[in-house]
Amino acid sequence: MRKRLVAANWKMNGDKALVSELLGGFKAANLGQNSEVVIFAPAIFIPSVEDELTGSVIKWGGQNCSEMDHGAFTGEISLSMLKAFGCTHVLVGHSERRTLYSETNEIIAEKVKSALAQGVTPVLCVGETLEQRESGITETVVAEQINAVLDVVGIQGLAQCVVAYEPVWAIGTGKTATPDQAQEVHAYIRQLLASKDVAVSENIQILYGGSVNGVTASELFGMPDIDGGLVGGASLKQEEFITICKAAD
Repeated sequence: MRKRLVAANWKMNGDKALVSELLGGFKAANLGQNSEVVIFAPAIFIPSVEDELTGSVIKWGGQNCSEMDHGAFTGEISLSMLKAFGCTHVLVGHSERRTLYSETNEIIAEKVKSALAQGVTPVLCVGETLEQRESGITETVVAEQINAVLDVVGIQGLAQCVVAYEPVWAIGTGKTATPDQAQEVHAYIRQLLASKDVAVSENIQILYGGSVNGVTASELFGMPDIDGGLVGGASLKQEEFITICKAAD
């Protein structure tokens, strides 16, 4: 039985006071008892997150990483640096990294490889734009994104990842794929992985990301192939994120 996972992606938001307030509330609500909870805070706040969450069952990770371990890469953060501050997970290939910062499938695959080498769990984000969905190529786009990673780390490498399906048209827009639309793509991803290894496809966690909130969470998480959520804006609202996590429980 796959364990549910709810991840909070705070993106470039928050301050020291908000970090303390949110995490204090999450701990008081005993999040992470029945399902996994991972907090992806801005890199500069990761030491504060480590201080706040050490000793709790809530995990934390980086929103991005370099595929390089060290060197003259001004502004970049390596996997070994994230690991030094207790990060267990890292987001890789988020649509904002793909579209705003031109990260290619090949770069993302190398980041997955580097994360696995450091024992950090990559949360591999895949998904289509509105134009791609309307063109009927959602499955083609998602397959290309996943296959690029499979080409580098293989199915057993991907088995150590979490996959997050995030339709780009539903991120930060207030739009959400219907539970049936989301389930359809999640089922396709699981089918794609089953063609490589059935056991991996049955055990890998596949999250839905795309304006998940306290109202939509229960129905989304009730779908057979949706194992939790990658939550953006709602994760900055203490009570709403708690509601989402309770839905996963």
